Amino acid sequence: MSRVRSLLLAITIAALYCHATLAAAHDGPGTHTHEKPAAKAAREMAGAARNLWASLTPEQKTKIGFDFKDALRYDWHFIPRPRKGLPLKEMSGDQKALATALLASGLSQSGFIKAESIVSLEQILASIEQGKGPVRDPELYYFNIFGNPDSFGAKEPWGWRFEGHHLSLNFTIVGDKGVAGGPTFMGTNPAEVKAGPRQGLRVLGEEEDLARKLVKSLDSGQRAKGLVEIVAPKDILTLAARKATPLKPAGVMMTDLNAEQKELLNSIVVLYAERLRPEMAADDLGKILKAGVDKVGFAWAGGLERGEPHYYRIQGPTFLIEYDNTQNNANHVHSVWRDFEDDFGDDLLKKHYESATAEHGHSK
Repeated sequence: MSRVRSLLLAITIAALYCHATLAAAHDGPGTHTHEKPAAKAAREMAGAARNLWASLTPEQKTKIGFDFKDALRYDWHFIPRPRKGLPLKEMSGDQKALATALLASGLSQSGFIKAESIVSLEQILASIEQGKGPVRDPELYYFNIFGNPDSFGAKEPWGWRFEGHHLSLNFTIVGDKGVAGGPTFMGTNPAEVKAGPRQGLRVLGEEEDLARKLVKSLDSGQRAKGLVEIVAPKDILTLAARKATPLKPAGVMMTDLNAEQKELLNSIVVLYAERLRPEMAADDLGKILKAGVDKVGFAWAGGLERGEPHYYRIQGPTFLIEYDNTQNNANHVHSVWRDFEDDFGDDLLKKHYESATAEHGHSK
């Protein structure tokens, strides 16, 4: 069976997964048979956050904990830089296990494997650079928790982030009403390990290979729209912006593709969406369907052959995917998923506050 799947099929699979798991037994009293997917995701994240929080010393809590409205929640980045938060390096073995459980609560199995593999690349970089670059340490990845721990699982919004070199995973939760993920950044250096016991490892190889297959399948008319620059930009264009906005040109549109090309483009979108846990991936893909799959465009810049600097983006009315592989002789990937309305839970929080205002006014 082909690896390529349509968005609709992916949503169906995710929905079936969610419904199948609802009947399973969960921790705590009672059952969750009628639990909505968003509530399940929120509950599991809250449980993992409470477990981690309870294991921490008072000093560790001051490092990891921030007010939900703290500006740090929006201050994200993917470069090696000083960070606020609690790093893995300052956790005990038991605490690291609980922190890993929190990380896993926000990601799919494939997303979790990618995140852990990206962290592990720091050891390879340290060996390559021999101390000549920034400090490379797989334990210099930081957790932030935003909000009152007493509100985990309650009505008040809270959030958390896992971040370090080439990773920034941001989550916003509003009680059992909803969970938003994003920005979701993953990068790799090296993109392909060239030597040593892990030679050949390509953590984000599928993101590259599928897009190259698509761009090389375009005919001359499609390429006139889809190939937007001869030279690839030096990085993703949105960088670490607080909010992402649609980029122009949009490229070749879904309506301009044949059936096989549409499947390829859909499969790339699904690949990125499925970095997050199934319920969240299904929600993101559902928004794309509702806004119109035909409005999704694909743009490529740079060389078409492997090893040549290249960049691509995929965007629709609700989302933007950017991928760039130009640095270190085109062996250094940056990739991100942005939601135009719901990064950092903006849309989720807007609805929550509007609902709270309406309820307060009604109660008067």
